Amino acid sequence: MYFGLSEEQVFFQDNVKKFLEDQSSLDVIRKITGGEGEDLQKEIHQGLINLGLNALLIPEEYGGLELDLLFAAAVSEGLGSGVAPIPFIGSYVMAPLAIMHGGNNSQKDNYLSKIASNEINFGVGLTEYIGARDDAGIEIDNNKASGRALFVIDGDRASHFILANKNGTMGIVCAEDNEVEVVKLTSVDKTRDYFEIVLNNADIDVLEHSSQSAEAITKTIDAGRIMLAADSIGASQVMIDRAVEYAKERKQFGRVIGSFQAVKHMCAEMAAELEPCYAIVWHASHCFDNVPEEARLMACQSKSHVSEVSKMVAKKSTEVHGGMGFTDLLGLHYWFKRIGMNRQLLGSPELVRKEAAKVQGF
Repeated sequence: MYFGLSEEQVFFQDNVKKFLEDQSSLDVIRKITGGEGEDLQKEIHQGLINLGLNALLIPEEYGGLELDLLFAAAVSEGLGSGVAPIPFIGSYVMAPLAIMHGGNNSQKDNYLSKIASNEINFGVGLTEYIGARDDAGIEIDNNKASGRALFVIDGDRASHFILANKNGTMGIVCAEDNEVEVVKLTSVDKTRDYFEIVLNNADIDVLEHSSQSAEAITKTIDAGRIMLAADSIGASQVMIDRAVEYAKERKQFGRVIGSFQAVKHMCAEMAAELEPCYAIVWHASHCFDNVPEEARLMACQSKSHVSEVSKMVAKKSTEVHGGMGFTDLLGLHYWFKRIGMNRQLLGSPELVRKEAAKVQGF
């Protein structure tokens, strides 16, 4: 039995990687993260929209491609390898799934078709359900919402936001509402933007089914965690490849450093630890759509395990480069910081392992 990505999934992923190689070089990333490449960022975003990323998971009846989460994982891996400076995990994975699992028919008709046609874009903030800070949280009452949501992802140029309270009820607010304040947060990861949303008795369209059961928000978070793991795998693989390439060229004491046993061991350890991560993310993606009894546990395990492995890879691949690894000339820090942020988003490894333990009854 063959276990891996299908030809169609590999083809889709390769198209994403090829597009990013052509349109989002390291120099372009520098301009965008430096605040000088807004037009370039829009072009990259539009180019990936043309590939169908916004419609990936949306059912055909709403104008989408109706593909499964494994397709999305393949895409997320490709975006991570190119440190793509565009929204994806929140806007085109978590938001559609939140509406598909939590919305009523009217809400699905209204929002899903507009996501598929790129009429609206979503930011997503569910931290208040996973682990709200003491001074943050959303209160929802009679289709009105007040409070603060932290670490909202994909908020740049978002027209709407999906937010949640501590009970798992999700709702949609309009970014242009006068009672909605969007504050950009400072983050080490400059390839993506993160936001704080402040609500002052703002109108909120509560996703009907999410207020009746926590299943909708659980599915949404599980999908987000798998996507973050896939993104980290893509970034980690690039860091390994760049470390190996550097080790073949850099010379010390008249020999390439790749011939030294210590460097060989570092590269081999990174490759050996990362390789099984592909399987765990693919299996978690498969379970999400096909094995519901294992889906939650596998999502937790993939996020926590990949977070630890990718942290190790980021550290060792930088060490292989020596002092050069810390310079902007090589740009390794873009992948390094992205991996670090992925580790914390939607739950740190410690928090996610605790959830996995509860799933197993520990």
